[in-house]
Amino acid sequence: MIRKATLLAALSAALLAPLVAAAPSPAAAKQGAAAAVTGRQSVSLSISSITPDVPKSVTDQIKFSGTVRNDTGTPLSNVYIRLRYDAQPFTDRVTMAAYQADQNQATLPRNVSSKSSMIIPSVPAGSSVRWEFIATPPQLGYRTFGVYPVAVEVAPNNAISLFTQRTYLTYAPPTVPKRPVNKLAVALPVIDQPHRATDDTFVDDKLSQALTGKGRLADLANLAQSAPSSVTWVMEPSLLEDLQKMSAGKYTVQVKDDKQVKPASAEAGQWLTNMRTALASAPVVATPYADPDVAALAHQGLDSQTRRAIDLGGQTARSLISRNAKTNVYWPAAGVLDADALDLLSVSKVDRVLLNSTNLPPQTPATATPDAASTLDSVNGPVTALTADAELSRLFEPQAGTSTLLSTQRFIAETAMISAEPGQILPRSLVIAPSRRWDPNPTLVAALLKAANRLPWLRLTPLESIKPSKASVPRAGLTYTEQDRKEELSGKYLEPVKNAWSEAQLTALITGRTESSFDAAVLRLTSSGWRNGTRAGRSVTKTVGEAVSARTNEILITGSGPDRPRTLAGSNGVVPISVKNSLSTPIALYIDVKSNNPELLQVTYRQDEPLKIGGKQIGTVRVPMNAAPDVSGDATVTVQLKTSDGRPYGKPQRLTIRTTGYTGIALVIVGAALTVMLAAVVLRVLRRRSERKLARAAKSRESETV
Repeated sequence: MIRKATLLAALSAALLAPLVAAAPSPAAAKQGAAAAVTGRQSVSLSISSITPDVPKSVTDQIKFSGTVRNDTGTPLSNVYIRLRYDAQPFTDRVTMAAYQADQNQATLPRNVSSKSSMIIPSVPAGSSVRWEFIATPPQLGYRTFGVYPVAVEVAPNNAISLFTQRTYLTYAPPTVPKRPVNKLAVALPVIDQPHRATDDTFVDDKLSQALTGKGRLADLANLAQSAPSSVTWVMEPSLLEDLQKMSAGKYTVQVKDDKQVKPASAEAGQWLTNMRTALASAPVVATPYADPDVAALAHQGLDSQTRRAIDLGGQTARSLISRNAKTNVYWPAAGVLDADALDLLSVSKVDRVLLNSTNLPPQTPATATPDAASTLDSVNGPVTALTADAELSRLFEPQAGTSTLLSTQRFIAETAMISAEPGQILPRSLVIAPSRRWDPNPTLVAALLKAANRLPWLRLTPLESIKPSKASVPRAGLTYTEQDRKEELSGKYLEPVKNAWSEAQLTALITGRTESSFDAAVLRLTSSGWRNGTRAGRSVTKTVGEAVSARTNEILITGSGPDRPRTLAGSNGVVPISVKNSLSTPIALYIDVKSNNPELLQVTYRQDEPLKIGGKQIGTVRVPMNAAPDVSGDATVTVQLKTSDGRPYGKPQRLTIRTTGYTGIALVIVGAALTVMLAAVVLRVLRRRSERKLARAAKSRESETV
């Protein structure tokens, strides 16, 4: 390696000598300036390798290599490549960030040596040429542990720099005493927005595309197979259920006003199998089912949905992905929540939340990276708050113009700087959490995880092992802005969701179940995934609401309506009222009947026991009624089905009761008839007595004659 470095330096010096001996002519300088103007955006330079990425010894040979590409359309000659460096390390992470963001040539590292400069005689149009530098830490001026600025620039004809690539180099010689080893937890999300309306109907077929090639889900599965077992995976259960539905058999996709039947997806089944295998020994956290917008639910009075989503999410994740999936950790939308949401979560057995750093800032401005763990007070006791490091988390997502190598060098530098911050004696905890619906680059994330797993100042650990400690700093409390509130699902959006939920729960009550068969469908309507797609969310809400109403209407009162009157003969009697159960399951409900015309009709019905009706059967109750005397005509009663706790089921129905009004007249008629009948009987008795007397008299006369 030393011989190679010497030869390279000699080559660079030989190429550089003629240009140093004879300064470029004014014409050449003008030509170079012109090339700079035309080629500034068309000459690019990349750093493809820095080895070792963390030099640890004064004798380490550090090799920088890469390519310069010419897309100006014309050949470039005498192209200067320079490795710039400084012997002074960064003092803090803020300075590092400023260095990366600054594009001013004056802020580039100042040092350039003969061993860090070379000339490429020609770079043809449309082609790339490799470059390489080799140096030891002492040659770069490195003496102590630290993060140092490095940059590589390209300048045709020694004119102004056309392109510069900035990066970092961390030098880590053995130190005494040893620096603290910080715990690092990485939470990787597998979260999507819902793809089904009712349990049987998909609203799109986007998951099919995500499962193949470089699709998002395919990338996540590839990443899971290579990630260390200490990485924590945050799984959204309704996504897993969507994939299970796709793999189980044919599934239906709603396409505008039409429905398409799709064949079973082998890719969906294989994805689930691959993830189950890859995560067999990894910690898995299940989000509440469908990743509901808990802050919005708390603010709009839908408290019960959160607990149900947590329970259903745990059941689904444990059955489809990991038997050990936990539900005590919550990662809110955008990583922010307020005290109302925290209280709602705490009573739902959540004792740990993963937050954005802006949601829980330090109590006083931090001069060093604060420990990730702290404690929040809730209505149900203390809750552990884990705050993700914003910069480290950002590195896990692809950024334009940043290669895997440069991201890895930045990650190494950031974590090394945290370890080297002044006054940090106790080990601290760090948490990485990329955006919840990220589209990962598996190569990038795998490289970062590999680096984290071997850096001497880091120890990868599961998320659940991060707890408040002596290194924790006081936090200012939850910061929830007006803009955060505006980002929530609105009350207007959630109102029909609330109605669908309530109606679905009624059907569950009369069938004797503790949960509705529509729980999952309605929970999908509360997903935070609809925050940026409320129009689509409303369409799905309408579909689910119609399905819930159709189910409710399968239980109805028969023979209702003004054109189907029922007759009550006399002043009192009973009127049968029938309820049809079109469900396949038995039901039990109460029937409340009230007269709308109490001056004409009184209802004296009281139901002590629920009416039980078998599946696909009709049940009937006989309702006693009293009509006002001597009055005839139509009266109405309102019939309302009710659940066991007295809540109305379905809409009230009006029945018309026709009263005959015959009661008073009938008494007169009957009385007169009895009088006539009695008179007839008396006359008949008197007639018979008279006839008997006449017969006896005649017989007496006959005997006297004889």
